[in-house]
Amino acid sequence: MWKKTFLLVLVLCVSFSWQVIAAVTVADGAITSAIENQMPVDRIESYAADFGKLYCFTRIVGAQGETQVTHVWFYQDDEMARVTLPVRSADWRTYSSKRFLPQWAGEWRVVVLDAEQNVISTLPFRLE
Repeated sequence: MWKKTFLLVLVLCVSFSWQVIAAVTVADGAITSAIENQMPVDRIESYAADFGKLYCFTRIVGAQGETQVTHVWFYQDDEMARVTLPVRSADWRTYSSKRFLPQWAGEWRVVVLDAEQNVISTLPFRLE
């Protein structure tokens, strides 16, 4: 009986450990003014508050088959956009974009969520 219980606990621990190791994470993330060849051209921490467009680039690693991530764009504490993006391999680059108005100066952030809606990264920036 103890051997079966021990074996069951061992199998569950190994299974749980594998799920933790296989978690989807953001290996690289950036707010950028453009994407070229699937890579950010710069890394923005502050940007002129004007009519314009910025991108949120993320390199996602650890996917075990197809899944998704979501980029949630926040102005201060208000959600301004939510973009769900497919992840189709264990090392996947993807991005979303947001257009801005001059009156939206202030603190911004993009929160990156996994398929279960867990926060896996936050990318802050400021429009000035």
